[in-house]
Amino acid sequence: MTGLGAVFRPQLAPERLRAVARAAEEAGLEELWLWEDCFREGGISTAAAALAWTERVRVGVGLLPVPLRNVAVTAMEAATLHRMFPGRTILGVGHGVQDWMGQVGARVESPVTLLREHLLALRSLLKGERVTVEGRYVRLDDVALDWPPDQAAEVFAGATGPRSLRLAGEAADGTVLTAGTPPDGVRRARRLIDEGRAAAGRTGDPHRVVVYLLTATGPGAHERLRDELVAEGVADVPELGVAGDAEAVADAVRRLAGAGADTVILQPTGDEPDPEGFVRFTAEQVRPLVVA
Repeated sequence: MTGLGAVFRPQLAPERLRAVARAAEEAGLEELWLWEDCFREGGISTAAAALAWTERVRVGVGLLPVPLRNVAVTAMEAATLHRMFPGRTILGVGHGVQDWMGQVGARVESPVTLLREHLLALRSLLKGERVTVEGRYVRLDDVALDWPPDQAAEVFAGATGPRSLRLAGEAADGTVLTAGTPPDGVRRARRLIDEGRAAAGRTGDPHRVVVYLLTATGPGAHERLRDELVAEGVADVPELGVAGDAEAVADAVRRLAGAGADTVILQPTGDEPDPEGFVRFTAEQVRPLVVA
């Protein structure tokens, strides 16, 4: 069955998160995803708050930019969330927006090399292993977590280009695709991810593909969707984004699922007028049509 969730976009002030998280919990939303976008809201701090304010909904962070983070700190924070909220935390890491990384002096010459080193070290630390590594960017000397997760902790990778998608298949437990990924893009991503899994001998391991779907509903939905696609420079990409009622959104979800997405996360437009209503719409109106 296709997983379904929604995004709390960081264009909203942090103090709005509690009401949205509570609405997601009450509506039965499966997953609420958060972003660590520069220079808005921290991914770990918002995830911890959303998890504490709820009892059941899973909370994803997609993505934590690895140039900003020492891998030991990422592992400590991830392990803490997994132990305090077992089975409810989903963490993804990625390159980060390169212009933003440059603004803070964290841009690296080889983002793919950094992501590979970070993924391998992070997954080892979360397994409770003691890690010593002298990489190009990641350097650890006899590091182990005192409080590793009690159960398996998956690490997702954000990826768009061919090298990053193959790397995700090779070194991550799942992949997060942006809302700029139409169904054909999901099929292409799946092929590249599977190539990476095969190269690493991981074809027997599960690998979940999560894709965001830019979604607008209610009054002015088509105009809001069009305006955001134009602003992103992707208005001419077929089957990108959806505007309309629950049936129209469910059809778009099914197309992404048919292309290879395991989970579809509805991403409201940046000017969504009713964020609480959006998560209720996802859980109460779209979900029944997706599983029907």
